[in-house]
Amino acid sequence: MTVSHDVDGPHDGPAVVLLHSSVCDRRMWEPQWRPLAEAGFRVVRLDFRTCGQSPAAEAPYSDGGDVRELLDHLGIRRAALVGSSYGGRIALQFAALHPERVTSLLLLCPGMAPGRERSPELQKFGAAEDALVEAGDLDAAAALNARTWLGPDADADAHALVRDMQLGNLRGALAATGSHEVADRPAAPAAITAPVLSVGGAHDLPDFRAAAAEIPGLVPGAVHRELPWAGHLPSLERPTETTALMLEFLSR
Repeated sequence: MTVSHDVDGPHDGPAVVLLHSSVCDRRMWEPQWRPLAEAGFRVVRLDFRTCGQSPAAEAPYSDGGDVRELLDHLGIRRAALVGSSYGGRIALQFAALHPERVTSLLLLCPGMAPGRERSPELQKFGAAEDALVEAGDLDAAAALNARTWLGPDADADAHALVRDMQLGNLRGALAATGSHEVADRPAAPAAITAPVLSVGGAHDLPDFRAAAAEIPGLVPGAVHRELPWAGHLPSLERPTETTALMLEFLSR
């Protein structure tokens, strides 16, 4: 199965793949979608399994494998990857496994590697979310996610969108049966050869600020930048500024 996706922009333009946060689906890239295509990029955005319009898998799968399958389906050999949070973690793994297929890598508040010890703030959030989900109050869990992950500059529309996307993801995950995600084979980030920009948010939880700042120590030549106004989802908090940042990096 090929995951649900959109493609826009000139067929012969340089490809850019947008990978969403686990709190969101591919709609999180709506502010950036058209400007990238109008700038001449062939833009691909997808929904990970059980998110947005992608159903659960019917067999073991990996999100990185789904990205590879989609690129093969579209005939794209090389692409820039832009990943937000969990999508950034998948982008980093994909670039380490397939360095020859990645032209550049932009990580927006990238997700942490599995098994990392969580801060007290993240543990408190996780316990609160688990309690709401176990109580069946998915609306409250979605609202908690929006409050936690959106920074102070996010407007009411951004909060409403994140609540809606996360509510759909919670329902999709709870309904999924009969399949499970398998880890891609290990690969060292040092294998990445593409230019890398890792972006953190000054208002994000400390776990993710640290994860973004650590990328230059893992990937040769990678650059770290922290946005003083951003929380965890800058593309929805200040869409115009984030679009400009993306275009500047991708156009180099």
